[in-house]
Amino acid sequence: MKKIAYFLIALFTLTSCEQWLDVTPNTDVPAKELFTTENGFESALAGLYITMTEENTYGKNLSFGLVDQLAQMYDKLPDGTSDRRSIYIYDRETSGAYNTKGVLASIWQAQYHTIANANNLLKWWNLNGEAVLTDTITRRMIRGEALALRAFLHFDLLRGWGPMHYAGSDEAKAMRCMPYRTVADHSKQPLLPASDIVNHIIADLNEARECMNYEKELDLSDPTSDRNMRFNYHAINALLARVYNYAGLQDSAAHYAKMVIGECGLTLQNGNDNDPILTKEMICGLSMHELKDNLSEYFAFGEKIATKYYLNISTLNALFETTGTESEDMRAKGTAFHISTELQSAISLKYIDNDNEVVPLIRLPEMYYIACQSVAASDEAATYINSVRNKRGISKTKDVACDTDEQRIAALNREYRKEFYAEGQYFWFLKTNGVVGNLTHSPEVTLVAENFVFPLPDAEVEYGWTEESSNEESEGSTEGSKFYHH
Repeated sequence: MKKIAYFLIALFTLTSCEQWLDVTPNTDVPAKELFTTENGFESALAGLYITMTEENTYGKNLSFGLVDQLAQMYDKLPDGTSDRRSIYIYDRETSGAYNTKGVLASIWQAQYHTIANANNLLKWWNLNGEAVLTDTITRRMIRGEALALRAFLHFDLLRGWGPMHYAGSDEAKAMRCMPYRTVADHSKQPLLPASDIVNHIIADLNEARECMNYEKELDLSDPTSDRNMRFNYHAINALLARVYNYAGLQDSAAHYAKMVIGECGLTLQNGNDNDPILTKEMICGLSMHELKDNLSEYFAFGEKIATKYYLNISTLNALFETTGTESEDMRAKGTAFHISTELQSAISLKYIDNDNEVVPLIRLPEMYYIACQSVAASDEAATYINSVRNKRGISKTKDVACDTDEQRIAALNREYRKEFYAEGQYFWFLKTNGVVGNLTHSPEVTLVAENFVFPLPDAEVEYGWTEESSNEESEGSTEGSKFYHH
């Protein structure tokens, strides 16, 4: 299916904790009835992807929205502020500006809500899956995708609420930052050390990979397939590469990145006409119904460009290292941006000229970048990053060297901000690698480590797990035990 069954959207509503555990995300049919049919299981799985297109997650804030604003990718500031640094106010609500604290709380809630949905699906899979899902492939697919989604959602929570530069110190790995929820009940769950979260994510992905290994021969370049709109086998390997790279486990990161490059069937593109999002390089993405209309509040051109997520021409030039009248890099040309010489501003076409109505989650170039960062040999590392640069139109005479770790990170810093503009990956690159200081494209902003670690939402601090609540639950008491993670 090119688009998930969007009639489900109208039926999906946020329910109370008690309601959620008995009602699926896309129907008013009680779960004990819905999960008696294969269609019921499949619609519940589709519902997980649908919720991920909402504004509080990948329909805005975890793609082109908050995380790219934190990386100062736009010159558009919200009404009521002229201070670009006010976005880093995490400890109090602000009005007439970014109100980052409130947005972060909404992201936390939305992510854990979808995780609860995934856990509920997995619970019913354990109860009814063998009897209801008589087709082995369907049964494996539903479990594999649900596990992969649970891991993916937890990982982005870890990237936000976890430590700065996880791989850089034992102290960072020991930081207690968030729960890893694997149960479909109301119980409070403890804040775990970041290292435990990483281990849980990898365990879920390894099991998901085993479930989905029937797709080893899947060719994602096949135009008749829609598997890149779901967490397929190659997407799970790509996420393993991303997680291992975050954890500083370079051999494993390189292994999975190379596996995806060699086996997924996709190739790097050398043109983006009529497809600035480069869907032919997409390993996994989300289908958003009526994307252009839904995102017109943020991306449009014409007279309204000054009210959208625009950037000044000078910022565009700094981001993409442009010299002269037009960059040789296709990622900065008119096929990627609408450029207004009259207003001296530009706006990305990724969510305007996007006929496939897709929000990318993982694209092929990231595997080349992870391989560049994680392989041992400097000449091999340079080959990976320059392969992307050359496909983007940059001359081989400008190939970059990767002789030292510092050179690699500096080169990748420049490439991540170009390649993943308006996709929400650059801020995570900076945090993963402990990059602080002034931003090239926004020199008035100096980022410090504190800007990269989100504080727990007030509700989690007030109502979350404590030693006392754990003791109460172990004794069978449910009084005062509410589920605040969704």
